[in-house]
Amino acid sequence: MLAWLNLDQRVFKNFNYLLMIQLLPLFFISSVLIYEINPSLFLKQMVYYMVSIIVFMGAVVTPWRLILWWFAPAFYIGVLLLLFAVDLFGISILGAQRWLAIPGIGLTIQPSEFMKIAVLMMLGTIIYKNPPPEEGYGIKMFSILSALILLPFLLIAKEPDLGTAMVLLLVGFGVLFMVGIERKILIVLALFVVITAPVMYKYGLKDYQRERIVDAINSPSYHVKQSLIAIGSGGLDGQTKDESTQTQMKFLPISSSDFIFAYLGERFGMLGMATVLIFYILLILHLFYIATQEFIDGLEKVFAAGISWLFFVYMGVNVYMVIGMAPVVGIPLPMFSHGGTSFMVFAFLFGVLQNLLAFKYYLGQNADAKISLTKKDF
Repeated sequence: MLAWLNLDQRVFKNFNYLLMIQLLPLFFISSVLIYEINPSLFLKQMVYYMVSIIVFMGAVVTPWRLILWWFAPAFYIGVLLLLFAVDLFGISILGAQRWLAIPGIGLTIQPSEFMKIAVLMMLGTIIYKNPPPEEGYGIKMFSILSALILLPFLLIAKEPDLGTAMVLLLVGFGVLFMVGIERKILIVLALFVVITAPVMYKYGLKDYQRERIVDAINSPSYHVKQSLIAIGSGGLDGQTKDESTQTQMKFLPISSSDFIFAYLGERFGMLGMATVLIFYILLILHLFYIATQEFIDGLEKVFAAGISWLFFVYMGVNVYMVIGMAPVVGIPLPMFSHGGTSFMVFAFLFGVLQNLLAFKYYLGQNADAKISLTKKDF
């Protein structure tokens, strides 16, 4: 019993508590806003929090270093099959076929959300077993890793869900950039993007997607107009709940989810928005810092870099969308907007990262560890 208590002390010492503490202000501010918008949504959000805690703890205690070698490819292939099933049997909502119905219980799932986990797991497993040389990965390994990203990207974009597909693409290649690839590949990749961008805009996008881009540049949509009115009415330090008429009188659409940042501006003004953005920036920088440390391995690097890129892309796209500088693509503010699936995905990813950090040298959860925890380690 004493040995187990000692084990707990050593493992808990390796937890990155600061990461969890940095999330608490976001949860608190988000909960206040959601409660003011709709108390019933607040109760649902509390349920999501409780479920996410269970998901987080489950991810923390799972021996990922022992099982990822078979779990990652099995999970990746399983989610790919679900994406193929969406194309064949998916439910269409508002013109987008992104969901699968779970028979008998009346619920749906969106496989594209789970693909973020699957891609990071596959990248982490391969990079962990095949670390890059000093100059970075060459064309062969880069092509293999790129294929793991591009295949689900194409399937998700076909639904169509270009927002989620682009997030997956940016996060996947952002991770590869941080892990390291040869300079000549970076140059060729940059030239390819520049040359093909006009062609993809003309032939790769649907008419309504091009219209959203044009509207973002020239004339904002109704959603964005109401969002800008809400932010402008908040001024420097915001208004009371009763004075926040854009949200309380339902002029601002999707105020608890995609456009919650606009209600933040209406309620707490520019100071409130700046404060939340600072919390996000500090969290992203902390994750980037973890990913750049020399003593971490490929798994830790991929998950730390992956979560940081997810936060960066989600936050950037959502904020730019809300202020009318990007097309409206349905990207929530990470771990801030009301919702369950996205929140639980992030909770799971944080749990996996904490497990990789805390149990790195514990032989019971790491087949490659050269040492186990003993009394002298405490």
